[in-house]
Amino acid sequence: MARLIRKLLPRRWRPDYVEIPVVRLHGAIMSGGGQFRQSLSLDSAAAVLEKAFEDKDSPAVAISVNSPGGSPVQSRLIYRRIRDLAAEKNKKVYVFVEDVAASGGYMIAIAGDEIIADPSSIVGSIGVVSASFGFTELMKKIGVERRVYTAGKNKATLDPFKPENKADIDHVKALQLEIHETFINLVKDRRGDKLSDSPDLFTGQFWTGVRGVELGLVDGLGDMRSYLQSQYGPKTKLKLISQPRGLFGRRIPSTSVQIAGIGTGLANGLVDAAEERALWSRFDL
Repeated sequence: MARLIRKLLPRRWRPDYVEIPVVRLHGAIMSGGGQFRQSLSLDSAAAVLEKAFEDKDSPAVAISVNSPGGSPVQSRLIYRRIRDLAAEKNKKVYVFVEDVAASGGYMIAIAGDEIIADPSSIVGSIGVVSASFGFTELMKKIGVERRVYTAGKNKATLDPFKPENKADIDHVKALQLEIHETFINLVKDRRGDKLSDSPDLFTGQFWTGVRGVELGLVDGLGDMRSYLQSQYGPKTKLKLISQPRGLFGRRIPSTSVQIAGIGTGLANGLVDAAEERALWSRFDL
């Protein structure tokens, strides 16, 4: 209604500024959310992205990215949703990197038509990694016997309580290469001739925002407010689009509500927190 009223007003009475919706996509990228953590996934991002792109008066959407990565599937789903909405609503997308946009975080960042970083931001890490633990020696020391029954010889692949198997490792590496190739093709498709010919570009290495500009991973250096005012005028205003909040200020999931036992939720939350901490600590954050 407010937009309709503005359009009906004489031009001299209309606001002489541009308002840009801002979406914050922050956190490790993981499926779901649970009771003890707020992860970044399509489920957590979908509603706020839809709301930002619905603003008919704005020529663009600004997205703040701060993520060390995580799930390649969720990263690509968020990337795809941003690009689909940009095409559907005919909006330009500006991505602003805060502390880090690495691995899956960088995959989300390339959804931007322009990527702007702070000189000290961390960008890149275009690669794939998987990690786990092996408990075979521990099992021997405490005298516990592992018993697993499967239908299908590969059903217990990568069991952490069994010794490593070369065939299992080869299979995982083949999967990683396929996922890595998908990531590389996505970066090349979006960044095109902007990319340098550095042999380190797709090795999983990461760099500062300054070096990111030189490598073509980033378009420029700066902060969101100053950069958007340089593009749309000094009176440009930023409008933060927030997630719907429920009781106690917790985010309301976009598509589902999960109910779990307190004990199970706490255990899963501790594991998730450790995994998230490991992702951030790789960049000293």
